[in-house]
Amino acid sequence: MVVRDERGVPQPTPPPEGLVRAGMRWLFRRISRIYFRELEVVGEIPTGDVGARLFAANHFNALVDPILVLTQAPCPISPVAKSTLWKIPALRWLLDVADAVPIVRRRDDPDKSAAANDAVFERVASHLRRGGNVLIFPEGTSHNEPKLTTLRSGAGRMLARAREEGGLGLTFQAVALEFDERDVFRSRALVLFGPARRVTDAPGDADVAEWITRTIREDLQELLVEGETWEERRRVARVAEILANDARDSSLERWNALGRKVEEAVATLRSLDAAAVDEVGREVDAYFDVLARAGTTDALVARGGQIADRTRLGSAARLTVVLPFALLGAALYWLPYQIPRLVTRRFADDPDVSSTYKLGVGLVVFPLWAALAVTAAWTWLPTLPAAIATSLIVTCPFAALAWLDRWETLAAKSRLLLPTRRRDAWLVSASERRRALLARIDELREAAERGSA
Repeated sequence: MVVRDERGVPQPTPPPEGLVRAGMRWLFRRISRIYFRELEVVGEIPTGDVGARLFAANHFNALVDPILVLTQAPCPISPVAKSTLWKIPALRWLLDVADAVPIVRRRDDPDKSAAANDAVFERVASHLRRGGNVLIFPEGTSHNEPKLTTLRSGAGRMLARAREEGGLGLTFQAVALEFDERDVFRSRALVLFGPARRVTDAPGDADVAEWITRTIREDLQELLVEGETWEERRRVARVAEILANDARDSSLERWNALGRKVEEAVATLRSLDAAAVDEVGREVDAYFDVLARAGTTDALVARGGQIADRTRLGSAARLTVVLPFALLGAALYWLPYQIPRLVTRRFADDPDVSSTYKLGVGLVVFPLWAALAVTAAWTWLPTLPAAIATSLIVTCPFAALAWLDRWETLAAKSRLLLPTRRRDAWLVSASERRRALLARIDELREAAERGSA
């Protein structure tokens, strides 16, 4: 079926999604919500009937990144993945269910022929012409850099080929993936969809593939918080955190928006007063070092050490109620909880594959452990106790996760709980330091605005 947009341009819809594929998307969507403590999906989110679209995302985590995009987008998407993944038996089945397209990289097969890539491009172009959607990571591989690496031209060439072969309503869309701690279980993630672009909007005299590649890069750079070095990126992120806490908004969406503004201001100020930028950067680092030594956070200092309000009291009450179940879950799942961490330390040399190991091993270990525990319960216990034990085996780990999510926050608050003189003196000192830092940041912001005027 082909529908038309407000301009009368044909907009194909994707082919029907099979039950198995829809079921797997539903399952991994739930798994994503378990792996990440908070998962924000924002921006120009595509609708479920979007078709003939190529999605291009940045690539920090080998397996986690595609899972995030495939499960959080309402429309079905087929990923382009490196061919070596098909050598993993269990993963091969999942890739086939997702209708993934294998691509042979030069680093995996130095002797690969041009015909191998041509076949992949034809398959992707055909899929797009039929109204299907495709996910590609144009950087080519996952990495541990503070900014986008060089984009390959494959995405642009695939869309250009689909257009040459009669594809209608072809579009592409950048997707930015941000993490607060990308290799940590129960961290936070942001999926930010950029603007959808029409292939037909390419200038008449432009090379379509080059224009698409350049536009994808510009869109991703506009969506991501980047830095020339990890030190610069960390400082930009910290300033964004301070500003977000000052606005009482701890969402990653807000942090991302502020971070991009800070990044832009830093780029402007580098050409005007690089020394001032470096000086404030060192002050930001020193402030966060003070917080780290005190075992607390900027959010608490921003609130003046205020801990209890109605919302937090309600959360504390719920945590208290589930504490017995959390303790049982922690004891019951202590061993399987350690296994993914041990495997990651042993085999994951690069941060960009740490989450892949943790998620992959966890998907095997936790269900297997739960199945063994349930089997043992029904083998050794009467019917009613076995049923009760089964319900506890299934539900207790989620109570433990609730406490795990709050543990670091509780630890950060612990030194500010008692209104002692020492606590009050430290808080006054930290608050004054924070206000002075905000004043310096505001001075630089005004200088950046004057410089860009």
